[in-house]
Amino acid sequence: MLAADPTLRCVVCYARISFDGRVKDAHGVEDQHRDMTSDAGKLNWLVVYRYTDNDKSASKENVIRDDFEQLINDLGAGTTPEGYPIHGVMAANDDRLYRRPSDWERYLKAFTKHEGRVYHDSNGVQDLYAEGFEIKGLVGVAMSLSETRKKQRRSRNSHRSRAIRGQSVSAWRPFGWEDDKVALRTKEADAIRKAVDDILAGASISEITRQWKEAEFVTSRGNAFQYQTVKQLLMNARLCGYREINGELVRDGDDQPIVGEWEAIVTPKKWYALTAKIRERGRGTGMPRGGLVHKYLLTGILRCGHVLDDGTVCNNKMIGIKANDWLKYQHAYMCKKTVDGGCNKTYKRGDKTDKHIERLVIAKLKAEAEAAASEVPEWGKTEDLERAVQSRKALEKRWQDGEVDDEMFFRNLPALEGKIKELRADQAQHMAKAAAAEAAREDIAASWKSKTLAQRRELIKKAVHAITALPGGKGNKDFDVELLKPVWKSSS
Repeated sequence: MLAADPTLRCVVCYARISFDGRVKDAHGVEDQHRDMTSDAGKLNWLVVYRYTDNDKSASKENVIRDDFEQLINDLGAGTTPEGYPIHGVMAANDDRLYRRPSDWERYLKAFTKHEGRVYHDSNGVQDLYAEGFEIKGLVGVAMSLSETRKKQRRSRNSHRSRAIRGQSVSAWRPFGWEDDKVALRTKEADAIRKAVDDILAGASISEITRQWKEAEFVTSRGNAFQYQTVKQLLMNARLCGYREINGELVRDGDDQPIVGEWEAIVTPKKWYALTAKIRERGRGTGMPRGGLVHKYLLTGILRCGHVLDDGTVCNNKMIGIKANDWLKYQHAYMCKKTVDGGCNKTYKRGDKTDKHIERLVIAKLKAEAEAAASEVPEWGKTEDLERAVQSRKALEKRWQDGEVDDEMFFRNLPALEGKIKELRADQAQHMAKAAAAEAAREDIAASWKSKTLAQRRELIKKAVHAITALPGGKGNKDFDVELLKPVWKSSS
């Protein structure tokens, strides 16, 4: 074709869009390629390769545009990956290619490495070899960056203003709410409400994630729930009707949390208790909890009480096993074999062991709930928090009125803000305790059967340090509850 028509130019097209919308159908980049192909035909240019970076920003440093990097490499080499010559580049606009000075300089260097290339964008055919074009390009990049930052600043200001008014600013329908982002979607809201109660009762986020997957719940974007997605959803203050930005509650002029226009799923008190519970579990590990799933109620809680030949107690954690088919019960607990560190001397029938320990634990938890039936006293530092907030306001006003200079203002501000943050954390902890006290009043015996295995294990571990299982001796003997010795935790 080149031999037959010396005026023919082999060009490559680059298309990019920062946000592909909710549908993710790449229609934006397809439209760009279609328009560029039409323009190429009018100019007697032949499109030999198309580079595409869909749903990728050109202004963010942490975003890697794979096809842009490929374009830079191919311009330097002079050919496409298939070996076609590159006589020019087409783009819908120059800001599709670059928005940062470093990208412009890299692109221009690779483009001009070979002579005689053509470039076309919305302004028509451009001469990138012309004197002063490099500076012209940098000016364009600077203007583009300035406009981008203005848009980001306007977006942040608008976001915060709407947040202060309590309006929903979510781009997507939040899980649990209808498309208007205000009214509750009953089935999803009930699932969230149950998840909150289950976690407060001892369930893990991993368990909630499995339940939601089995129930075929999906996120608002249509994806299956993952551990981190569920955790972020439950930690969001939207659940209790509060508004937050970047993990911080938005507060009004009186330092009270802004209440959103949407319906709340749980009370603020219960949400504080939930977030405290989740943080407490993840403290020190940085890893998701609940990955290990036990099949039997007392695995790892029972400890072998067999006295060894040297007079010491075995004390190894006992494991749950499937019972032999001919037995009347389905599982049992035994001390590990000697090769695994145990003594293999203690064996307990599973169903009766579980039933006896459950009865003891329910009785203890019920007694503790009755003992804690009195209301948690009111938080006693409300006035301290109000004084600290008013002090900060007074300092800010004196600074704005010119009564306090910058040095004094910024020297005193951190201490006041630190005090406010400390008091708010103490207030949140108090609310969590109050919610936990309310939850403790439930009828443990009535709700025990409806709890999951993980929740029952959590309640048992809340009541006991361990349960020592003494061996029953040789021969087939009746089950003896006296051979099970719980080591109770104090109610405090």
